[in-house]
Amino acid sequence: MAFATGPIPIQGLSRDKSYNPSVVALGGGHGLSASLSALRRLTTSLTAVVTVADDGGSSGRLRESFPVLPPGDLRMALAALCDDNDWGRTWRDVMQHRFEAKTNETEPLNGHAVGNLLILALWELLEDPVAGLRWAGALLGARGQVLPMSTVPLTIHGEVLQAGQDGNLVRGRIDGQADLAAAGNNALVTNVNLEPEGAPACIEALEAIDLADWVVLGPGSWYTSVLPHLLLPEMRSAIASTTAKKLLTMNLSTNTAETGGMDGTAHLEVIARYAPEVKFDAIIAEESKVGNRERFELAAQKLGARVFFGTVGVSDGRAVHDPLRLAAAYHEVFTAIGS
Repeated sequence: MAFATGPIPIQGLSRDKSYNPSVVALGGGHGLSASLSALRRLTTSLTAVVTVADDGGSSGRLRESFPVLPPGDLRMALAALCDDNDWGRTWRDVMQHRFEAKTNETEPLNGHAVGNLLILALWELLEDPVAGLRWAGALLGARGQVLPMSTVPLTIHGEVLQAGQDGNLVRGRIDGQADLAAAGNNALVTNVNLEPEGAPACIEALEAIDLADWVVLGPGSWYTSVLPHLLLPEMRSAIASTTAKKLLTMNLSTNTAETGGMDGTAHLEVIARYAPEVKFDAIIAEESKVGNRERFELAAQKLGARVFFGTVGVSDGRAVHDPLRLAAAYHEVFTAIGS
């Protein structure tokens, strides 16, 4: 099925007060920000569940120095939920602002985002990651709540096949989200796992999934933002058993630094391999981005999903989701399939 691809009037996306679905969006980083920016236009009952395996940049530095969750992806989710008014836009920009002391490259604040430090301060004061995020959301006037996937920091590992010095393929191991995210440049990821094995999922996140009308997974870095939600046993079980409808949002670029050589069908096969018990009701994708349409639709059928094709990217051709177009796509799926 295809959805509308023309210009989307903002007034056409005003919330239908007769249908205000409870939506849980899973992911991390820029992908989750895109889905949240779209979904907050459709519902007042929105929960973001964010991966906590980041070990790069400001988050990685803070994680090394303090026994806390990496705050970066959580910060981005909060910023995406800020309202489109002066207060919301100002706090969004404050949260995303990074310090840059151009005359002193060794300045400890260099590269840190203000929002990461604010979240860290709330965690230290309240000694509760969920409570800290709630207070941050209240300060920002966030249109929804943000929860961590787990209440303990996670580490992601990947087994890869890469060319050895003799040109033959050899097995290797990549530790950490930052390095795994670039693995596809010169290696093929063959297996991914999380540590600590069997880490607890955030109780509030499990409750939100159980009570949701819709669970939305993706878009985002497939192995390091999307898949981790299915690698955590308690969360995978919650996603599989919830009575909520489930929607998978595909990326606009499949051949990335993390997923080199993979088309859309291969992305779906990864989901099926790691979570065969999880079935989806719908998949949103741009036809030109998935490779062979017939193979993709067959892979979607194996996941139990109906595919909705259409244009959800920005008009200049970049592999970036347009919030209004994506909101229109979500609205189309919600209307077509219902709660």
